Amino acid sequence: MGNYTDKAFQGFLKDPTSDRKAVVEKLTKAMGGTMHSMDIVRGSYDFVVITEGMAFEDFAAVKLVVEASGAVKNMTMLETIDFNKATTKASQVAASSYKAPGQ
Repeated sequence: MGNYTDKAFQGFLKDPTSDRKAVVEKLTKAMGGTMHSMDIVRGSYDFVVITEGMAFEDFAAVKLVVEASGAVKNMTMLETIDFNKATTKASQVAASSYKAPGQ
């Protein structure tokens, strides 16, 4: 997800038919991923893109390229996780050695 900048909004006014989904899909494919959707949203962010198959380093590369263009800012990646695996690992660590300050 991310936010468009003033520069991007000026571009949209100049060419309101600009197909940003096609551009994002091309970038995603170039990094070995698959884009499932791109939507404009209300709230703190302007858009949300759902992708699959990109490692964090791939996202970081895309972020560098896109934010360096000046058209987007605040790109954020959220990854889904297996919560059961995380809680199982946490219970193993908590039971074995971690002590809070002062304990």
